[in-house]
Amino acid sequence: MNAQAPDAPEITDHLAGFLKAAGDPLRLQVLQVLGQNSFGVLELCDIMAMKQSGMSHHLKVLAQGGLVEKRREGNSIFYRRRLPQADSVEGALHEALLAELDDGHLDPGVAERLEQVQSQRAEQSRAYFARHAEQVDDQQELIADYEQYAEQALELLTRACPEGGTALEIGPGDGQFLLELAARFDSVLGLDNAEAMLERARQSLAVAKRQNVQLILGEWPASATTLPTADAVVLNMVLHHLPAPASAISAAARQLNDGGTLLITDLCRHDQHWAHEACGDFWLGFEEADLVDWAGRAGLELQESQFLALRNGFQVQVRTFRKSSK
Repeated sequence: MNAQAPDAPEITDHLAGFLKAAGDPLRLQVLQVLGQNSFGVLELCDIMAMKQSGMSHHLKVLAQGGLVEKRREGNSIFYRRRLPQADSVEGALHEALLAELDDGHLDPGVAERLEQVQSQRAEQSRAYFARHAEQVDDQQELIADYEQYAEQALELLTRACPEGGTALEIGPGDGQFLLELAARFDSVLGLDNAEAMLERARQSLAVAKRQNVQLILGEWPASATTLPTADAVVLNMVLHHLPAPASAISAAARQLNDGGTLLITDLCRHDQHWAHEACGDFWLGFEEADLVDWAGRAGLELQESQFLALRNGFQVQVRTFRKSSK
């Protein structure tokens, strides 16, 4: 038996709440900003140049209208856009609204302040890894060590991307996966924002006598415009450290040649808040729908996924995405 359809007044009340939330220019700008990343109330206050009381009111209206939702990361609350629900009354309207907002441009002042907030986050990440470069391996093993995901990541990449060409790994750590890439691609780039981490990768490459790897100091995605395009971009256990994961994926899509592959290995969503301080994690993993949505909005199509066994309460997801050939 089919579920009983909602009463007409319930439908109209629901739509009225949605339309009220979407019917304000400032709230639409907030939705544009949240399309770049998740933000806390105070960060949104800085980005939108308004007081906390006013921002809290707008976020409440957006939440009541089903356009945003809250997510706890450690001791902080972040707001993010709610994904359209295909089976909801406003699903098609919601999807069209977000598509229209994503095609538009941010107000220049808002965009400038957004970049400042992103830069502050990036500096926090850079400072953490500069201080803890020697302890990264021990800390990473508390969550997911290299051996747990490397074989599956390489297997998926091998199936998705032919040998030869150019590969770019963002945040290569001590360079172990760079060695695998160097064996499959003609040229490999490794980008990291901490010189101490690049030095560790440099030592690994020297021992293996790999000559086709270039290491570059820089931020992602800020450095993207200075790098050549690639046939494969790799984000292995790094996305949860980046201040703007959606922007990082979007930049990776732009960096890919047509038909190129994006490989993402990262944590599934978890609730172990100690990882913020102990491991420098900015995000407590990611929902499956988040990665697929961000990649889809960047013009990438999901190719293959694997979910690895839980270890110490953490589960790893390995995914490949393909950029369509024009």
